[in-house]
Amino acid sequence: MTDSWANPTRRLGSDLHLELSGAGGRRSALIRALRDAVRDGRLAAGTLLPPYRSLAADLGLARNTVAAAYAELVAEGWLVARQGSGTRVAPRAEPARVARVPRQPPARPAPAVHHLRQGQPDAASFPRAAWLASTRRALTAAPNEAFGPGDPRGRPELRRALAGYLARARGVRTTPDRIVVCSGVAHALRLLFGGRVLRGPLAVESYGLAFHRAVLAAAGVRTVPLTLDADGARTGELTDLAGVRAALLTPAHQFPTGGPLHPRRRLAALGWAEGRDGLVLEDDYDGEFRYDRDPVGAVQGLAPERVVYLGSVSKSLSPALRLGWMVLPERLVGPVLDAKGEREAWAGVTDQLTLADFLDSGRYDRHVRRMRQRYRARRDRLVAALAARAPHVTPTGVAAGLHAVLRLPAGTEHQVVEAAAAQSIALDGLAGFRHPDATMPALDGLVVGYATPPEHAYAAALEALCRILPPDPLPHRSGGPALEDRGPTR
Repeated sequence: MTDSWANPTRRLGSDLHLELSGAGGRRSALIRALRDAVRDGRLAAGTLLPPYRSLAADLGLARNTVAAAYAELVAEGWLVARQGSGTRVAPRAEPARVARVPRQPPARPAPAVHHLRQGQPDAASFPRAAWLASTRRALTAAPNEAFGPGDPRGRPELRRALAGYLARARGVRTTPDRIVVCSGVAHALRLLFGGRVLRGPLAVESYGLAFHRAVLAAAGVRTVPLTLDADGARTGELTDLAGVRAALLTPAHQFPTGGPLHPRRRLAALGWAEGRDGLVLEDDYDGEFRYDRDPVGAVQGLAPERVVYLGSVSKSLSPALRLGWMVLPERLVGPVLDAKGEREAWAGVTDQLTLADFLDSGRYDRHVRRMRQRYRARRDRLVAALAARAPHVTPTGVAAGLHAVLRLPAGTEHQVVEAAAAQSIALDGLAGFRHPDATMPALDGLVVGYATPPEHAYAAALEALCRILPPDPLPHRSGGPALEDRGPTR
């Protein structure tokens, strides 16, 4: 009978994953397995191997067998052994007689020097010390059951904290039981439409995130664009859209053009939803970062049973946390939880507990206030640089948020975006946010994020931006009708 160690089935150690197979004895099989692990990179140069006794116990081999295998591989140059430091993979992972085939890495575009893309906060400003303090407090206070299977709605501590914060800061009317924690707005859209909680077609704004449209398209949802102007989306158009019973809007600060949704249009959207038994999906984009106007409360507070409120900490803290939330009408809570399903789609419990403490302790409010001041100063420097270097370029959407839209003369956007790429400036043109079926006139412009560059690099980024802007097209200076305010209020 063939010994079990020589069987082609895999035998795994706790520290090394080795396949002992083939003929020739136990020592030969172990030597082959170790050579293979070094060749394919599973054992990198310098890796410390387990002691003889540990590996022998894990693999069911005699200690002398493992010691003899190590000794032979040391003699061949695969391993090195030094008194007191154990046995390691040799710095040169293969003997000289084995020729390596050179491999060329795939070509990659040169990294940008100046980062002016929208949608990213200042990563260097993440409140590490305060977040760590909240993590410690939260883990100390957490009940043991927090580390069990859990609740698909999210941790109750976080849902309670969110209910209080959203009511106070955004005018949201809810209870913890109507909040479902998710990974962000895109994840919320996947659950709502991919999980068949809602069905298309869906009305959206003529300019918005292409990524969100792609998420919806992947769920088989057709999106129908609404025209935009200085007062936001023309929600009166909803009554003319046959079969549409839901609309995705950014009422606090239209993305990317800027500006809040006019109160009359808010009421029109809610009246349409009530009359058609429909819903408004409220993406509270940049709701916390306003500079020159009073806070604009959430539409959800006017009609909690007709609005799905969507939010996240991607702008206020970091997109790396992958924490967001849905505030749902009562009738949708059960279907959303069914769509969420197994635990693999849930946010990590440690981050949920930490955010709950961060909110309850007031650290979140302090962080947002600090970042609001910092981003306003960044915004002011951008506006001042444009006034000095390119007064014919109109910045819009600057009363809130983390980006500005620089309006350009008609027909110049593509050329300017190419010039930016040539100068290693990372930014976006408005064309990338336009719905492919939009009927409103196309807008030429740049979407410039002012939150991302490190503080020491911001001046250079502004200088590089001003260099690639088109010259003054006198006597015609207009880049088309502005959609929002033209500069900060002094």
